[in-house]
Amino acid sequence: MSQRAERHHQHRDVTGGWLRPAVFGAMDGLVSNFALIAGVAGGTANTKIIFLAGIAGLAAGAFSMAGGEFVSVASQRELALAEIAVERRELQRNPEDERDELAQDFVAKGVQPELAGQVADQISRDPEQALAIHTRNELGVDPHDLPSPRLAAVSSFLSFSAGAVLPLLPYLFGVTSLWLSAILSCVALFGAGALVSAVTARSWWYTGLRQLFVGALAAALTYGLGSLIGVSGL
Repeated sequence: MSQRAERHHQHRDVTGGWLRPAVFGAMDGLVSNFALIAGVAGGTANTKIIFLAGIAGLAAGAFSMAGGEFVSVASQRELALAEIAVERRELQRNPEDERDELAQDFVAKGVQPELAGQVADQISRDPEQALAIHTRNELGVDPHDLPSPRLAAVSSFLSFSAGAVLPLLPYLFGVTSLWLSAILSCVALFGAGALVSAVTARSWWYTGLRQLFVGALAAALTYGLGSLIGVSGL
């Protein structure tokens, strides 16, 4: 038998990798700014005001997303590092207890006790490997692969901006009607929704239509709200 087991099947990336935050960030920017522009357009025909609102929505949303993502991921990383430090101290102070704990984990997963003890002994000889296994088992994180707050912030900023700029494009070229912006946004909503099928078990047309419905409904409701406010003269 070959020492290297052959893999006869492949799995999709269930964590979403880069695709999930990129697509959902762009989708968030697209839906929020499309709805904002539609709401303002419902209340006024002044394209300068509509364009200004869209630019403000893009900037405010992108900076908010980036700041929120930075703080969230930084806090998550700091918590993980603190708990990893606790695990490292335990491995140094109580190596036998930690070795027994690791062996029990293997037994709980179906490994025979004698073999589990041997595997735990072998892993415990390398402190860094033992730390990595313990933190994965107990914390669900890899100490060598923690998320980067800066990367998360930049990615969120760029993906949100990419989505939020789409409803603004027709106004950049002098279009005065909301319809072209709405058509472009709806096509982008369907496309972004279809991309989500890469990280789900749903078909591309289902996820595309679902996202189109949600985004179009948000824009229609805010357009109606803008129309009411515009008519009332508030």
